[in-house]
Amino acid sequence: MRTLYLSLCCTAMLTTVPAFGLETLPQLQLARSYQQQDAVADFWISEKLDGVRAFWDGKQLRSRSGQWIKLPEYLLRQLPAFALDAELWAGRGQFQQVMRALESGATQQHWQRIRLMVFDAPQQPGTFTERLQFLQQQLPQTAFVQLLPQQQLQAKAQLDELLQRVVAGGGEGLMLHHATALYQSGRVSHLQKLKLVEDAEARVVAHLPGKGQFSGMLGALLVELPDGRRFKLGSGFSLNERQNPPPIGRLVTFQYRGLTHKGTPRFAVFVRERSEP
Repeated sequence: MRTLYLSLCCTAMLTTVPAFGLETLPQLQLARSYQQQDAVADFWISEKLDGVRAFWDGKQLRSRSGQWIKLPEYLLRQLPAFALDAELWAGRGQFQQVMRALESGATQQHWQRIRLMVFDAPQQPGTFTERLQFLQQQLPQTAFVQLLPQQQLQAKAQLDELLQRVVAGGGEGLMLHHATALYQSGRVSHLQKLKLVEDAEARVVAHLPGKGQFSGMLGALLVELPDGRRFKLGSGFSLNERQNPPPIGRLVTFQYRGLTHKGTPRFAVFVRERSEP
């Protein structure tokens, strides 16, 4: 089969610390797209989760952009004294449930199905394999704190099969950690993401009116990529989303398959409004 490789109460909220400097941002590893020339057997492989990236420094939980994530006290007590690189996750296709738990006014009930899926110990020395062994031995696993399953495969055909199985089950794709790599902040080649389609984020610039069956509603979003390229995003919206489109200035996530001759995403489809934690 051909595979296309193209990702102190019972409330919790994201808060921005005033004058939050760049030097205090979590120094996290960021993935590159899968490099087909690399040997599959050199990597540990896990599912790519559709949640909110979270860094625990031993005292506080922060998002990738550095905002504090206030956990309910009973969840805070379950976290260890050492640093974790993890994802707040509620299951496949349940991203919005995570976002509701992070809103002001969320209750204990909002957190019942959410887990902190741990995939690395960034301040521990050694290779990824050694850090994984540390987590297997030292991470206090609970209903909330869980170690993300990792496996090793020997052939690309096995990787393709696993990817198809994960996607068919509603998953996003796979993550590959090189077994011998040290933890290094920034975008690195020893951490790779593998998906059937690519996704990206763009900022809403304008609402374009609909026609025909969508008259009086959203027809398409005019969106702008980080490099300034603009394009229309007109498919993938539910009726409710067309009646209540993402506000101008908000980030949205979309999926696409390659680029057009003009350099804009081909077959772009709206996925969801994206928070900026």
